[in-house]
Amino acid sequence: MSLSETITRLRRMKKAVSRSARQPARVGRLSELPSPSINPGNLRGRFYVPERLAPNAPLVVVLHGCTQDAAGYDQGSGWSRLADRRGFALLFPEQNRSNNPNLCFNWYNPEDVQRGGGEAASIQAMVEAMVAAHGLDRGRIFVTGLSAGGAMASVMLASYPDVFAGGAIVAGLPFGCATSLPEAFGCMAGRATSDPALLAARVQSASGHRGPWPRVSVWQGSADQIVAATNGDAIVAQWTRLHGLPPQPSRTETIDGYPRSVWTGPAGEVLVEHYAITGMGHGTPLMPGTGEGQSGEAMAHMLDVQISSTDRIAEFFGISSRPKAGSAPRRAAAPEPLRAARPETKPERVNHVQKTIEDALKAAGLMR
Repeated sequence: MSLSETITRLRRMKKAVSRSARQPARVGRLSELPSPSINPGNLRGRFYVPERLAPNAPLVVVLHGCTQDAAGYDQGSGWSRLADRRGFALLFPEQNRSNNPNLCFNWYNPEDVQRGGGEAASIQAMVEAMVAAHGLDRGRIFVTGLSAGGAMASVMLASYPDVFAGGAIVAGLPFGCATSLPEAFGCMAGRATSDPALLAARVQSASGHRGPWPRVSVWQGSADQIVAATNGDAIVAQWTRLHGLPPQPSRTETIDGYPRSVWTGPAGEVLVEHYAITGMGHGTPLMPGTGEGQSGEAMAHMLDVQISSTDRIAEFFGISSRPKAGSAPRRAAAPEPLRAARPETKPERVNHVQKTIEDALKAAGLMR
């Protein structure tokens, strides 16, 4: 990506940061999760458990985007209100400014995305804490997130595919497309590989797992100026290849006025789906309200486009009492023990052009 393109993206992100910086941090409906003993990524944790939580209930891990916090994302997305109606537990890992000044999960940092290390290990430790504390169903653990949180959801699905039965990636990135911040901006601009074999190989090498693989729901706005829409296609290519599915969908349909593509398995179960939200920019698609099929409220990066991704994702996960978009498989295998220490990395050499880009990123507060 050229220096001018990088600066243009920096300006867009700085506008988003300045808008969100005026919003105070909130706790809202969430409770604070005690810090797990294994927390190499130095993350906070919030959680929500409805009053009427059935034994062996599902768990949904929700990851906020840049400039957001857990409570604000919950308020906008409406996940905890839906949990009240459907009876599942929620975990909201939350970024610290000491890790990233704009509260982005570090989805491109090799230290933070590998199984047993960094932020990925911290999130998995929180999952274990929630399962143990509330008697949750290990076969029905799911993850979703927006933007950097969506990219981190990709990380969790790749690094811990034996833990998560499914995931939903909203305006996110395919796993393994970047190993540095300049590369991350290239991915966001749509310059990552689209080769399904290479994309799938990156996931396979992340854990040594060979299946079954999590089911994946992909949501992407066609007018997104921060994360190019081609990233949604790349995520679909990554996971359809892992599932051994053809590039062309099994069927296409229109849901609430938007195209949905579906890839099904041998028994007709939905393994991958892709919602292309035509005309939508960068954010989570919402149908605000409290009625059936409505969730959340519009705010920065939480967009009223008259389709509730929150409700539709819960249906895809198979944890909603409404007609499901597919039945969810279960995971029974326990994760491997986590390492407490973060791995060391060697300093990278940068040429003059890359140093200029990184200086610009640091000046904008987008690089440590």
